[in-house]
Amino acid sequence: MSENKPGRKGSEPRQEMPRQDPMVRRTNFDEVALGYSAEQAVAEAQRCLRCKKPFCVSGCPVEIDIPGFVTAIAEGDFDGAARKLKEKNALPAVCGRVCPQEDQCEKYCVLGKKWEPLAIGRLERFAADWEAKQGRMSVPETAPPTGRKVGVVGSGPAGLTVAADLALLGHEVTIFEALHAPGGVLVYGIPEFRLPKSIVAREVEFIEKLGVKVEVDFVVGATRTIGELMNEEGYDAIFIGTGAGLPYFMNIPGENLNGVYSANEFLTRSNLMKAFRFPEYDTPVKVGKTVAVVGGGNVAMDSVRTAMRLGAENVYCVYRRSRAEMPAREEEIENALEEGMILKELHNPVRIIDDGNGWVKQIECIKMKLGEPDASGRRRPVPIEGSEFTIDVDVVVIAIGQGPNPLVPSTTEGLETNKWGNIMADAETGLTSLEGVYAGGDIVTGAATVILAMGAGRKAARAIHEYLMSKGQA
Repeated sequence: MSENKPGRKGSEPRQEMPRQDPMVRRTNFDEVALGYSAEQAVAEAQRCLRCKKPFCVSGCPVEIDIPGFVTAIAEGDFDGAARKLKEKNALPAVCGRVCPQEDQCEKYCVLGKKWEPLAIGRLERFAADWEAKQGRMSVPETAPPTGRKVGVVGSGPAGLTVAADLALLGHEVTIFEALHAPGGVLVYGIPEFRLPKSIVAREVEFIEKLGVKVEVDFVVGATRTIGELMNEEGYDAIFIGTGAGLPYFMNIPGENLNGVYSANEFLTRSNLMKAFRFPEYDTPVKVGKTVAVVGGGNVAMDSVRTAMRLGAENVYCVYRRSRAEMPAREEEIENALEEGMILKELHNPVRIIDDGNGWVKQIECIKMKLGEPDASGRRRPVPIEGSEFTIDVDVVVIAIGQGPNPLVPSTTEGLETNKWGNIMADAETGLTSLEGVYAGGDIVTGAATVILAMGAGRKAARAIHEYLMSKGQA
């Protein structure tokens, strides 16, 4: 960072986020980041330069009025900041915690050219949390009823966003969620210590106050198909936001052994089914003394940090490239290392070895070196012949990505998908190959971020509204 000039606006040090001590937090599931105090929030907001052309807004997929809510905080109007956020974002407390602001709004902050960018995400979290602590919930007025019905398949970030936007526009919206609790990846994928489930529940409550109905334990494709919802139940449009919940595996020997989990199952057992509170919740999960997590993304970091909190003494992160190429947020990598993660960079598993009774005993890896860049732009990992070695482990978690569940596409005649099974949809409108059927988020793009899924939901909501209004009065 460039040397600061005392007294110059924006040059003040960025307010640090208070956090639990690493050795304390690795033993509990309480939230790691503790949030700004009011004094910290005001001090950070006052660093904003109030640019005439706020580039930060162009980096926000849901188009939040960032200068508007930041100015409100700087002036001590926390209630106004919360209201300003909710004009564009139905999930501010979520986004303030899990969005990669460093690659989005904060990346374009003018302050970052010379000093540290404004902590936009932390301020967003502060405003949302402040409103919650006051025990009130500001709910915008909705437009008069249009008489149109919209079904939303999936209650993840894309589905919640499209539902909220359409409800505000006066449409009757019902969300169909396959699991027993709404929230999608926000409840089954992201751990409690990063995103408390009470926060998700409150955001869902806000959306319900807009008039959105939420039906859980409703598996579209099995309970009812898309065609049945439209032709028999009278839905005028459908949005599909079922995410990417189908885990990928490496297809190496031993992946079917007891003690091998997909990250999806491992995290779902802990996050949604409360395995970390066993036996209070009847959801067992085996961890043992030593765990190896394969992968280098945010899901891998969540798995590593969850394994520690479930009692593992040693947790390895086995990643085939170097730390510099890891796709996880730097903040999450740092948190995991502080908590004791053992990073095995430039290593790739080749087989999982059993103990003779069908359980994991070891993982065999080969050392790698980096070659020329591949299609992702990162240098391609190349095996070093003869460098194989084993690590004694009790559990292996495979966290190398997820794909789309085929249930909805396979039960919806005429719905086009690509070779990976993702639904084909227009990038700007979400329109699929079927009239009145839209899709967005990970089911279209593959596994991505919460905020990008929300951005897709916003675009689809606009397109769905235009489509419904073009049909005239119901």
